[in-house]
Amino acid sequence: MFLPERRGHGRTPDVDGPLTYEGMAADTAAFIEALGIGPAHLVGWSDGASVALYVALQRPELVQKVICMGAPAWFDGLTPKAQVDAQNLSLEHLPPSMIQAHRDLSPDGPDHLPIFFDKIAALWAAEPHMTAEDLSRITAPTLVMLGDDDVLTVEHAATMAATLPDAQLAVVPGTDHGLLFEKPDLVNRLFLDFLADEQPPKLMS
Repeated sequence: MFLPERRGHGRTPDVDGPLTYEGMAADTAAFIEALGIGPAHLVGWSDGASVALYVALQRPELVQKVICMGAPAWFDGLTPKAQVDAQNLSLEHLPPSMIQAHRDLSPDGPDHLPIFFDKIAALWAAEPHMTAEDLSRITAPTLVMLGDDDVLTVEHAATMAATLPDAQLAVVPGTDHGLLFEKPDLVNRLFLDFLADEQPPKLMS
């Protein structure tokens, strides 16, 4: 298992220019190629899920399966509240633990956090901006997963699963955007079932 960091996150420095999912997808593709680990299973949560979808769209030869957890395909797939929140972010909205982690780990130094946050805020206020046609061109089997009280609507997730050529949909009950931490045993079981080489036959299709 490999856990790549995205630009500006963790111990990885920021780079000049705006932050986009397509740019981070290009970084991820370069990471897969540099290590020679493709085609790979891509498991992404939140922003990472959007990145995984863009990798599958842009570089299908590098992707085996995709788990897209807690991310819409386009901006208005977010709930109305999440849309408002995304367009009105400020540094004060970040949890103190996240701010401290950036100060402790980032090679850019603590003074860079407001600059990087502005890039994140601009990204979240406008993206992702895939289209239904984009989704229809993703050939990798994809698991669309979300909490039943997530930042995207269940209806949007169902649309994603119906539009992707080879998709499954999992709605984890009693969870929100933190489903991975709230019900880890159930979420991990769904991961392993989906990533298994053999899928059980459907009996009543």
